[in-house]
This record gives sequence, C-alpha cells and structure tokens, in this order.
Amino acid sequence: MMKLTVDAMGDACPIPVVKTKNAIKELGGSGVVVTSVDNEIAVQNLTKMANQKGYTVSSQKLGDRHFEVTMVIGDAAPDTAASDTTKEPVVCTPDRRSKTVVVISSDKMGNGDDTLGAALMKAFIFALSQQDTLPDTILFYNGGARLTCENAPTLEDLQSLEAQGVEILTCGTCLNHYGLTDQLKVGGITNMYAIVEKQTEADKIIRP
Repeated sequence: MMKLTVDAMGDACPIPVVKTKNAIKELGGSGVVVTSVDNEIAVQNLTKMANQKGYTVSSQKLGDRHFEVTMVIGDAAPDTAASDTTKEPVVCTPDRRSKTVVVISSDKMGNGDDTLGAALMKAFIFALSQQDTLPDTILFYNGGARLTCENAPTLEDLQSLEAQGVEILTCGTCLNHYGLTDQLKVGGITNMYAIVEKQTEADKIIRP
C-alpha cells in the first residue's frame, strides 16, 4: 500500500488542503496520506475535506504546534488510520478569516464573449480557492445561481471552498426562477434579507 507524507508546517490556509489534494492525486486511487500541520484550523479544514470526499480520517497531536492528519483513500485498509484514534483528540477552533464577502451575479465574468466570460469565471473561482486568506461568504444570485448547481464547471472548487469553512449561499428566488432549486449541489439557500445583511456587515465586498 502506498503511503505519502505531506509537510504543511507553517503553511497558511488553504495551502495544507491544496498540498494534501495533490498528494491524493499521486496515489492513483488508493493509499494513505499523512499531513503534518502546525495549527488546529488546518486540522479542521483537512478533516472537513476528507469527510466531504468520503475518506477515512483521523488526527493526532504530537506536540504544542505539531499535528498529523491521516487520510485513508480508496481500497486501503480502513483500520490503517483507525489505530491513531487512541491518541489525544484535536479540538478544532473556528477559522479566523477577514470578513470579506464575494458577490457573484452571473455565471460569466465581464462582458463581450460569453465563452470567454464563462472560462474567466471558472478561473476566478479556482484562483479564489487557492488564496492564503479566504472570504467569509460567497453569495450567488441571478445568473450566478447556476454556478452552484448540478453540472456546473465550478462545483469542485466551490465544494473545496466550503470544506475549508467558506459559507456558500445561493438566492432561493433565483434558483426557483431558473428551475434549479432541486439541482443545488453546494452550500445553502438564502434570501434577499440575508444577502443584504451579509454585505452590510462585510469589511470588504468583491464583485468579479
């Protein structure tokens, strides 16, 4: 069974998750990834990602600022990571991000060519998921509601953001208007009152 180790000591969110996802890709579908991090927020983010993907996951505290998160992928024996569960459990604390809200009102970025605009929006959301400091909330309304629904090219990156603690909210009126309510695949449904409240309470609003 293949086992990979990831050194994410000193790395800020979301780098530990990104490094771990890259290691999982190297496994080719089965094996174990052990990621070392130096803070409980990283443990929480990695655990959320593993749970969302259906991996067996456990964590242990090795020192004051040294944690290991073990993920068992695919056909690897399920008890490989379970042996670590007797170690001291990690108590995670909430991530402390800047109160930034990203507002997305279209499934395309900019005006001109729609194909280019769709590609730019996909690239924007991917780039957003790779930032050291993540937004607190991403709001989707009008045409942007399509990006959180079934078959959207942005789903994987949005699910990664959600796994790292970013709140994903889509306007319920907009989903209903486009007939997409039953196709929502990431985040929750919101209303105009909450959309306004999130923006008025934000330190920064980003509109791609």
